[in-house]
Amino acid sequence: MLEIKVRQKNNIVILDLCSRIDVNSANLVEVVGECLRDGYTDILCNLEEIEAIDYMGISVIVIAYKEVANAGGRMKFVNCPAHLKGVFVVSGMDRVVEVFATEDLALNSFKEDKAIEHIKKMQLRRRFKRLPIDLKIELKSKLESSPQCLKLDIINLSAVGAFIFGCDKFKLNDEVVLKMKLAPSQEWLQLEAKVVWVPDKQVQPHEYPGIGVEFSNISSSDQEKLIEFIERNLSFMSSD
Repeated sequence: MLEIKVRQKNNIVILDLCSRIDVNSANLVEVVGECLRDGYTDILCNLEEIEAIDYMGISVIVIAYKEVANAGGRMKFVNCPAHLKGVFVVSGMDRVVEVFATEDLALNSFKEDKAIEHIKKMQLRRRFKRLPIDLKIELKSKLESSPQCLKLDIINLSAVGAFIFGCDKFKLNDEVVLKMKLAPSQEWLQLEAKVVWVPDKQVQPHEYPGIGVEFSNISSSDQEKLIEFIERNLSFMSSD
């Protein structure tokens, strides 16, 4: 059976693998699943002590890799012995996974990924204009058992998020559902979102109680409706 030693650096889980990765290596998937359940989504597999990987072992790696990717994380590899590089090439894994020569390079790559993600996120936010508006909405938690806040006001809206005033029942990372009607069609638009900002009552008294939300799983058609609504209202404001 595959031997796995687990350690951690900078919130990244490092799996030191030893022996073979084959049909008897399902424990790799189990360990990766445990890491994800514990909240660790960045995983580095150290292959330095791996003797061989067969085609079933590649399948095990693919399953583990997909588990991490589906959880929004990253799985990378380090110290791949020369005799295993051919396996990665033949299987096509070298075009999918990242393999690093040293542990330091691999760990730094996780940091670089997050920095790039942050830059892209900021660029995405800047692409969409924000509309100051008083728009009535209905808001509730995605969890039926959680507190609900109904008939609130959006006072700032963009195609990627909004600031909602009048509710202090949610905290960071809570998942919510909001419904609104956009003129002139007046059709209901239902959007899922995550709470990404909660104003401090002492520091931001004029914005309390309220929450900043970021839309999640938004369809391109719904986002286009928001963009058209925002552009139309911004043009009205500029013409006044």
